[in-house]
Amino acid sequence: MSTSDRAYHHGDLPAALINAARVLLAESGTEALSLRAVARRAGVSAMAPYRHFPDKEALLAAVAADGFREFRAALEAADGSVPPDRALLEQGVAYVRFACEQPALFRLMFGPPRQAPHPKLRHDQEQSHSVLAARVAAETAPSLRQSRTLACWSVVHGLASLIIDGQIDTGGTTPEALARMVAAAFLQQSAPSGGGASGT
Repeated sequence: MSTSDRAYHHGDLPAALINAARVLLAESGTEALSLRAVARRAGVSAMAPYRHFPDKEALLAAVAADGFREFRAALEAADGSVPPDRALLEQGVAYVRFACEQPALFRLMFGPPRQAPHPKLRHDQEQSHSVLAARVAAETAPSLRQSRTLACWSVVHGLASLIIDGQIDTGGTTPEALARMVAAAFLQQSAPSGGGASGT
């Protein structure tokens, strides 16, 4: 064990490696990520990552799972920051904000399916999605919940992707302001008959 490895107590090294990977991901994208590069950034021996991640794929899955946990927290914070009738709108704004602040992580999280099954990643992804699903369920008839959840998700995910890929000329409008405008328009049109969030 190297001297730098001894600086980590049991259970700390995986988190340190994930944090180092996230820094490298933000700087240079997934192509620059390797277990050796992550070890170097974390200040541990080249073999240290292999105790916790057998290969780059496993590390990327752990980084994506970490991203989904952070994403869920952001959506939950947005949901609880306003009255219920505005919560869905604020979730949409938080969704786009997260993507624009961490585009490389966002692309990894929602990129092609991982090459091998990763139950922890799937769990964290489902948990983040459940925040949106729960809010839609609270204001939508059971028969419409699945389709409305998918519609809401499609709108904000599509907008976020278009922005971070440079496909939209925002005209100086901030991503958050654009997200608020688009989400409000969508929610006004899709509000359940007889009530529900209008985004206003």
